[in-house]
Amino acid sequence: MNKMISKERVVAMAVLLVLLLAVYLVFLYRVQIIEGEEYYLAGSQMQTKEETITASRGDILDRYGRVLISNKECYDLTIDTAKLFASEDPNAVLLELIDMVNEFGDTYIDDLPISMEPPFDYDPNMTEIQRTMLEAYFKDKEKSLPANPTAVELLSYMRTRYDIDSNYTSEQMRKIAGLRYSINVRYAINTAEYVFVQDASMKLITSIMETKLAGIQVKRSFTRDYQTNYAAHILGYTGLMTQEEYEKYSLLEYSTDAMVGKDGIEYAFENYLHGNDGKVLVTRTASGTVLANQYEKEPEPGNHIYITLDIVLQEQVERILANGIDILMSERKNEKAEQEALGNWTFEDGYWEITGAACVVVDVKSGEPLAIASWPTYDVSTIIENYSTLLEEPNAPLFNRALMGAYAPGSAFKPCTATAALAQGIINTEDKIKCDGVFTKYAANGYAPECWIWTAVEGEHYTHGQLNVTDALLHSCNYFFYTVSDKLGVDDLGRFAHAYGLGEHTGIELTETVGNMSNRANHADYTGTEWRIGDTLQAGIGQSDSIFSPIQLAEYCATVANSGVRHSASILKYVRSYDYDELIYDRKPEVLSNVNDLKVGGIGDFNWFAIQEGMRLVANDTVNNGSVAKYFFDYPQSKRVAAKTGTAQKGKNIVNDAIFICYAPYDDPQIAMAFVVERGKAGANCAFMARQVLDAYWTIKSYSDTSEHEMALLK
Repeated sequence: MNKMISKERVVAMAVLLVLLLAVYLVFLYRVQIIEGEEYYLAGSQMQTKEETITASRGDILDRYGRVLISNKECYDLTIDTAKLFASEDPNAVLLELIDMVNEFGDTYIDDLPISMEPPFDYDPNMTEIQRTMLEAYFKDKEKSLPANPTAVELLSYMRTRYDIDSNYTSEQMRKIAGLRYSINVRYAINTAEYVFVQDASMKLITSIMETKLAGIQVKRSFTRDYQTNYAAHILGYTGLMTQEEYEKYSLLEYSTDAMVGKDGIEYAFENYLHGNDGKVLVTRTASGTVLANQYEKEPEPGNHIYITLDIVLQEQVERILANGIDILMSERKNEKAEQEALGNWTFEDGYWEITGAACVVVDVKSGEPLAIASWPTYDVSTIIENYSTLLEEPNAPLFNRALMGAYAPGSAFKPCTATAALAQGIINTEDKIKCDGVFTKYAANGYAPECWIWTAVEGEHYTHGQLNVTDALLHSCNYFFYTVSDKLGVDDLGRFAHAYGLGEHTGIELTETVGNMSNRANHADYTGTEWRIGDTLQAGIGQSDSIFSPIQLAEYCATVANSGVRHSASILKYVRSYDYDELIYDRKPEVLSNVNDLKVGGIGDFNWFAIQEGMRLVANDTVNNGSVAKYFFDYPQSKRVAAKTGTAQKGKNIVNDAIFICYAPYDDPQIAMAFVVERGKAGANCAFMARQVLDAYWTIKSYSDTSEHEMALLK
């Protein structure tokens, strides 16, 4: 019988094992003895560092779930200063980096607020962040810098400090100094690490990696992705924290490089939108290769904010406003040419052009803003890059006129005066006052204000005759409202104005002006003069020093439509969790005041009817108010409009502001709106735009009722 294992096979296996052992020993000898030092140094240069995983910010959506702002993943380029300054010529590396960035069309961050070309000077429009950084840099270098150095002196110091070769041109020196400063200043102020390029293009990243420039690292991040070009003043933007913001947000465990809301919705609801960052231990080789990630804390994305705006209506309102301004300016230029030919043009250059406008549309039943438009506007997605340019633009496009603008309401205030007069028993709905054209009660004191109709036709004097309160609103008779204001007094007038929300906060969470209802206490602060009886009369017709914002006027109009019930103008509707699964907050309509509370037993439906009927006639009586009614009289009963115009005087040889408020439908109010056009000449000039907004609203509502539901996320 043959043996299963022969002697020859055993020998062969033994020889093979010896050979394998020999190879293994040779390998160990090479690794440990010959190349041991090299591997030891490489291993010793490996770094394990705790890094922050930035949590994605919550989305911002409109009332129907249309996404307005979301996030997109991006890659930032940062600078490892240890490796950069270990290179032979770090300044040359920085200049090469700048050239590569410019070549691929990317933008790098230069925090030095000095012009890029000679003659060098400080940027007059430097941001507060830049100013804070510069002051911190001065303080840190105060021993080697002259006191209050000029831009040239500062650059001269930097050329020496940063060893910038004199062979570089002035422009090249400024570029290098800008990056060296941007890196250096972060040691003087507690702020985020320097990000060289935010949201770098893949072409740039690939080129840098291929070139193997020293000290450049790629960091995963998020950037805001704007899904709309509208509502710029409302949505706001984000940016890196300032020192002051860090002191606030560090208590909430924000990382030093956190992006926070700077304005608008982004700022107002930062607590909802900002998520909780995660933590990870990252092990890298000396060359930067990631060997391991050990997660210590998973990031938790921010919550999603639903706001009350309807972005489709917002878009239409902004377009209507912009186109309307173009039409009005075209008409104004034609008027100027005609009047100059006749020698009758009296307005000075710079005082007849329209400088700004706003429109606010609100839901009557809840007070919720549906559209908030300010003209001129801007592209919020590029505000950081274009901020300095926008500051220099004429007509201040960054200024949110809808919330921050303050304007005399003119005759649009008269429904408030009528309400106070009826509630206080100064008049009833049937009482009539005869318009004599000139209010002469204080003529002996040198004050005799005229009704607008008295001098409406050159060379002629007209009056309105006998008017009750409804007719007085239709004809906007100043004489009537001088009479009732004189009997009311400004104190009672102010109480009703405040109950209407005029000169009061509207409840919106964004920054707004409170404005001012004319009163004795602060009159001198606004006018520099003492209170006179004439100021009461002027306050009664929406003049004197009464100034209100467009959103206040829109909510005031909605309050008239609601027979005195004023709701909050809160713009927050819902908050949902980052996975949209949980409803975190659901805001309910809130009543802020009720005009009826100013009279025991309420003001009475008959009084409200008299006021509302006057406004209905403004928009429908083609005989007595054809300049307005021609735009609305053809609406069916179900869409009938109530309105009031206002023309606010600006001063001699300056075109008046135009104010227009309206609500609809008259029988069952749904929306109210306010238009303000700076130097728009007359409130009636806004009526055609109001008609277009209403048409847009009815059209949008017709398909929204069947195809969209609030909180339903649209794809």
